[in-house]
Amino acid sequence: MGNLEARRLDDSEHDEFTSVFAAAFLEDSEADLARLRPIVSHVVALGVFDGAEMVGCGGHYPTYMSVPGRRSCPVAGVTLVGVKPGHRRRGVLTSLMRAQLDDLRESDVPLAALYASEGAIYGRFGYGMASFENHLSLPGRVAFRGDVEVDERPVREVDLDEALPAIFAQHARAAASRPGWIGRDSAWRARERMRQARTGRPPYRCAVHDGGHAIYRVTPDWTERGPDYRMEVVSLVADDPACYAALCRHLLDFDLVSEVTWRKAAIDEPVVRMLADPRAAAQRVVDGLWLRLVDVPAALAAREYLAHADVVLEVRDAFCPWNDGRWRLRTRDGTAERTSDPAQLALDAADLAAAYLGGSTLHELAAAGRVRELEPGALTAASRALAGDRAPSCPDAF
Repeated sequence: MGNLEARRLDDSEHDEFTSVFAAAFLEDSEADLARLRPIVSHVVALGVFDGAEMVGCGGHYPTYMSVPGRRSCPVAGVTLVGVKPGHRRRGVLTSLMRAQLDDLRESDVPLAALYASEGAIYGRFGYGMASFENHLSLPGRVAFRGDVEVDERPVREVDLDEALPAIFAQHARAAASRPGWIGRDSAWRARERMRQARTGRPPYRCAVHDGGHAIYRVTPDWTERGPDYRMEVVSLVADDPACYAALCRHLLDFDLVSEVTWRKAAIDEPVVRMLADPRAAAQRVVDGLWLRLVDVPAALAAREYLAHADVVLEVRDAFCPWNDGRWRLRTRDGTAERTSDPAQLALDAADLAAAYLGGSTLHELAAAGRVRELEPGALTAASRALAGDRAPSCPDAF
């Protein structure tokens, strides 16, 4: 393999991008390619070339993410990353990540986020496991505790596109207190349509309430014993616990549905604690968002903190050397500035990213040997400051 070149692509190269990505994931039939092509036009597309041949690809789209303190921060949603078969383990992905992170830095985007196809890939590029998903499964018509308040206002089935203005407003209200949630707007809806076309999954259905909504889909099935429909919850947004309970009951009480699954439920999803028998909920926790602090001081200044701390962090960041070095984090002021003062904590950029949304505490990471306390008391102070009061999650795939 010769010298690799990674660069942004123009529209005329999108078909080649599609072919490379499709081949990387063994989805390269003509039908697969036709479903993928429209998605590429909605991302900032990059390609890696070995001479004239494109051997790697990746994209990102600009959005914003909720971060602790009811704030939001610009983020790049990284997607469509692939390396052409026959060219793996030759530096192609490294070239792509280098070009993408340089591009994001020049564009003043402090954060990048992705879902990893394999858990061992992205840590070396400074991505940390920042949230977890609860693959939740509930039996249809499962009972709530007797003291659960269910809002009696009606839940209505509506056309999703007609309800979008209310959905966007409700989502924005709820997202403020849920770190990791990304913005929903017309661009989000366009991406979801294309994802649906690509996967061939059943269409979205929508149930609305004055204080929230649920987006879901249903796969019909029949057995010799009768209906065995499976419902998948895509997202559920509610202004308060009673509204949340009403939407959950609406989904759980469909007569034909034997099982309700929710693959992107939060690990602190309230419905589990509403059940008369919590063991009725089958739960499997897996990694969710992987986060990268593209610009450490800008990212640290973008969020708020639960406690006051004044601590010097020694951040190791070989892949993005502009972040490497000592940073004094003053949470009262919300600032992170370069300093020559002695370090009090030492950690990798990926581990700082893992703690950024509050999904992992610095104490947890220190117990795994990933954070070193260099001055007594610094670990507890910094861990309390970076912790969150809600588990981060993200209901959206990208």
